[in-house]
Amino acid sequence: MDIQIFKTKDDLNKAFTDRLKEVISKKDIVTIALSGGSTPKSLFDDWAQLPEGEINWKKVKLFWGDERCVPPSDDESNYKMTKEHLFDFVPVPEENIFRIQGENDPESEAERYGGLLNRELGTTNGVPSFDILMLGMGDDGHTASIFPHEIKLWDNPDNCVTAIHPVSGQKRVSLSGKVINAAKNVFFMVTGENKAEKVKEIIEQPDSAKEKYPAALVQPESGSLHWFLDREAAKLLPRPTSPS
Repeated sequence: MDIQIFKTKDDLNKAFTDRLKEVISKKDIVTIALSGGSTPKSLFDDWAQLPEGEINWKKVKLFWGDERCVPPSDDESNYKMTKEHLFDFVPVPEENIFRIQGENDPESEAERYGGLLNRELGTTNGVPSFDILMLGMGDDGHTASIFPHEIKLWDNPDNCVTAIHPVSGQKRVSLSGKVINAAKNVFFMVTGENKAEKVKEIIEQPDSAKEKYPAALVQPESGSLHWFLDREAAKLLPRPTSPS
């Protein structure tokens, strides 16, 4: 596990972008699963302002780790957020964007998207495998859209699952644990003081955390697991870990 702590969100964004460019430079096509939330929004804003050509978007295929079951025009849509903060500004080919269709029946869409992953991605031990998987973490320890009250979904045999938000009851489509852990490189991007307690527990007490928090079950078979934290999210960890 690689843990890096950054002074600012801008520093975190730059470090992740450098890693992305490194991966892109070594491959003809790079597959990335995006996440939603405030931290990726800031990252996408940075990407939108990069000089033209700094990232070769023609080499990038973009997917999502989860999506709310709403139309793509809805303000809660992860796709809409990405479009407004990234796609409207950079030349990602339309055929390289593979959105989860949140307007569809959730169970049918989970099956459809799971099949799409089988067709579009290479595999690790028979499981679709992203080159880069971006994850966030909620202050309840959830990741993608697998929440603690439905932690058993992690071991679902399908590529994608349907999940329910514990408070709103909103349905979501999410990658399952097997697809998350088949990724070649997994990046947790976690910011904010409200995440600090769960970050500390998951990193320092992994065995007990696995019983409670889906985020603690992220253990890619590749061994390439990276925690990119700002100082607020890392405030309860001993210092230094791997500061930047």
